Amino acid sequence: MRQVVASLTAMFASLAFYVAGTALLTTALALQLSDLHYSSGVVGLIMVCHSIGFVVGSRFSTKVIRQVGQVRSFSAFAALGCAAALVHPMYIDAWLWALLRGLVGFCAAGLIMVLESWISARATNASRGALLGVYQVVYFFAAAIGQYLVAFGASAAFPIFSVVAILLVLSIVPMALTRAEAPPISAGSRLGFAALYRLSPSGLLGGVAGGVIVSSFLAMGPVYATQSGMSLVDVSHFMTFAVIATMLLQWPVGHLSDHFDRRWTLAVISAVATAGAILAAVMGADAPWSLYVGTAVLFGLAGCLYPVSLAMLNDYMEARDPVGISAGLLLAYGLGTCIGPLAAAQTMQWLGPAGLFFFMGGLFAVYTLFVAARGATTESLPVAEQTRYVTINAAQAVPALLDLDPRMPDLDTETGPVVEGVAASERE
Repeated sequence: MRQVVASLTAMFASLAFYVAGTALLTTALALQLSDLHYSSGVVGLIMVCHSIGFVVGSRFSTKVIRQVGQVRSFSAFAALGCAAALVHPMYIDAWLWALLRGLVGFCAAGLIMVLESWISARATNASRGALLGVYQVVYFFAAAIGQYLVAFGASAAFPIFSVVAILLVLSIVPMALTRAEAPPISAGSRLGFAALYRLSPSGLLGGVAGGVIVSSFLAMGPVYATQSGMSLVDVSHFMTFAVIATMLLQWPVGHLSDHFDRRWTLAVISAVATAGAILAAVMGADAPWSLYVGTAVLFGLAGCLYPVSLAMLNDYMEARDPVGISAGLLLAYGLGTCIGPLAAAQTMQWLGPAGLFFFMGGLFAVYTLFVAARGATTESLPVAEQTRYVTINAAQAVPALLDLDPRMPDLDTETGPVVEGVAASERE
């Protein structure tokens, strides 16, 4: 196991530089737009372009990778992202920045696809669960570091967009110097939304809700903080705290979902998250402790919606097709990220900064009622028959990561499982 992880040191290093750079760019750009006095609606419109670009890139960047190879395509995507970061301070224009956000999102999908497919290709049946754990730790810590670096932008002598460019360029170095042979990019199947809904409406909508809420906070959280009077250093610490809270809550929530009915687990964590949102919205501006507690509960549990929903969908598939289910839910999550920043920004424009938490809390409340109603009116799967929970962060994931899921079929299986009860027209 140690040899496998050691052989992937270059990939994890590239991942860390890339995640830190994109996390820093997202928060720095949101703060810059707020400082330029753009309305919350305009900020949301610009920020959501990254999600749109990422969803498009996850569908079409594969063609580029197959034509020119892993290392060359990775270098090209990173170079384009670096150039886009440097253009931001040169030309301040809302439409240009929206286009740049879309370009960075498209390139980010290509970058993460190369990294995840490379890591997945090295996995064995015995090591893929551990590799997924290492991947998650590297991702969360790198994202936290990116948020922490925002504080250095308080100095006029510290060009924050240049730091983003440096991090993205540095992600090329480990990849370019690796001597390992690049793996092929395979095309996977995906269950359609209708099939996922028939399996578990709560699971499908949980994936969508997770995408909406997580993207809302990452895009508009810095705007809320700066409009509430936080200094740049305080904003940095606030966003770093939120990322770490998400990482720490994954394991206890996973433990609960493995030992209790998953539908009621989703209802409970959604209700608790709603309470956290109300606490942050009502008292956050006057009591910093309530803002931090509410954010930890709200954003931390929002990050758990996707993996719990994914586990529940796998529970209800009689002849399990983890690849098709995961790829389908990942697309649903991605579509949710294209909705979140726009809806949250509009709510903030109507209600002020606290509108961000009212929006996220309202969505959690609606989802709580839906899941509770389903739990009260339909039969639940016995806990003993549930599949295991696996921590997967969907915020920047593409289908290549799915091979690391321990619930997947054995890696040496030549043919995947046959999905019963799902029409061929519902698979893409």
